[in-house]
Amino acid sequence: MTKKGYVALLLVGIGIALVIALFSPLASSSPDGLERVAEDKAFLDKGKDAPYEVIADYAFPWVDNEDVATILAGIVGVLVVTALVLALGLGLRALSKRAAIAGTNLAGPAPPTSAGGKTGPEER
Repeated sequence: MTKKGYVALLLVGIGIALVIALFSPLASSSPDGLERVAEDKAFLDKGKDAPYEVIADYAFPWVDNEDVATILAGIVGVLVVTALVLALGLGLRALSKRAAIAGTNLAGPAPPTSAGGKTGPEER
């Protein structure tokens, strides 16, 4: 795939995730499976709170409309995850290029070859 193809795929993926975030207020207000089991088995209150909350309850407190706050939280979440994945991917790419320049193979040593220089099932 070409560089343009990867960029197009990335933009389409981000676009789909952002459209899904627009529909987040329509999600069920019922608890998810794990929370439901914790309620049924009466251990929901025994859990510890998270050490920090970036976007508490998936809503921004300074936005009065709950649906808009939820949509904004979804959009911010999509953008933060996209930035983290891109940073990780670009970092690994740079590491791979640096290793190639240094002459090391990150995949490990090449498999041994036979006297004829062939490897695999063709040798048989």
